[in-house]
Amino acid sequence: MTAARRESSGLMVLLFILVLCGEFSVAQRRSSPDEVPSNFTLDKETAARMRPKLIEQSVAATGDYEVGRLVLARLVAQLRMPENVKPAWELRIIEDKQLNAFSSPDGTLYVESGVAELAGASTGLWAALLSHEIAHVVRRDWARRYLYQRYLENGGGAPIVLGDPALPSSSWDDSERASEEMGRFCRQMELAADRESLMLMARAGYHPDFVPALHHLLHARGTDAPKASLYAMHPCWEERDRELSRAYEAASIEFGRIWPEWYASPGGNPPIVVFAEEPSIHKTGPGQWELRVPMRCQNLAGAVEVVVHSGSKKTWLPELSDRSESADDLHELTGCTSPRTTVTFALGDSGDRKPSQRRWSDVYVLDAWGSVLARTDVPKLH
Repeated sequence: MTAARRESSGLMVLLFILVLCGEFSVAQRRSSPDEVPSNFTLDKETAARMRPKLIEQSVAATGDYEVGRLVLARLVAQLRMPENVKPAWELRIIEDKQLNAFSSPDGTLYVESGVAELAGASTGLWAALLSHEIAHVVRRDWARRYLYQRYLENGGGAPIVLGDPALPSSSWDDSERASEEMGRFCRQMELAADRESLMLMARAGYHPDFVPALHHLLHARGTDAPKASLYAMHPCWEERDRELSRAYEAASIEFGRIWPEWYASPGGNPPIVVFAEEPSIHKTGPGQWELRVPMRCQNLAGAVEVVVHSGSKKTWLPELSDRSESADDLHELTGCTSPRTTVTFALGDSGDRKPSQRRWSDVYVLDAWGSVLARTDVPKLH
């Protein structure tokens, strides 16, 4: 982790800690953590205290990032909020080359330069990135998370205890359940923000397919992508694809209703989206294996290239590498026209190296220009 990354992450953690450790300003203990009381202001007070430090560590969205600022303005123009609730919407860039974004309760959105450069000049990818953070602000999710934490601590769920080895096993069980409940709540909160962001994009003229396209781009480049876990605060990419399938469909219908001529919408035509499922490996004979890669494509005209990479895991991107240096990689073209297309590779002995001695690490799906659309892991050979 770089010093810039540590400082940026520290700011996010500090903001959350201040929210959790601040004084509870709701006079009466709530029976349900689902709503934020109108007299709760701790989230906004914390944002005001943290703003000078966050502004110091970021820059205005100008120059190469101007497209993000323009997309933000278009998205917030679609919001219908009470007159007394007017976030001071602003986009700031943290120049640390990392792949993350977060929002402050005051309406300031902070995007790390790695993901900002990934969005580039694509208004659709910027809309996917910013609409999710806008939804967090509108829903007051900083406050929701704090209030749910207090709800658990005050008997609304399993009590939370610190992880002290001297505690009885029942306390460990309670702590585990509380962590599960907190993780489940945060994952559902993320998915809810995704659902609202999809409809916001559709109304503003950005096809909802830019959301899974962005998720898959981040998954392909992320070295610390979230994994499925009972305690995870964010859903993994596969869970997002699965849980949001109906929301994608509903938002796409709404987009088509408002923008019947897709190419004329602010975001233009929807991007190619590839849903690559987990591959499976089957032994077919001595020194012979078969790798099957199930996948589904949307908005594809032409073919995609499926590459099985043999080398260091998650450190290689086809569009950034010399393809000649990866002589062991396997390549296959497919039109991906079926509702579920399966691409099959034969992994056989090659020279003095057997398949089991190679490091088959990743499967990449590339577009016609060699850019990554999706990535998934190769199971280990047994």
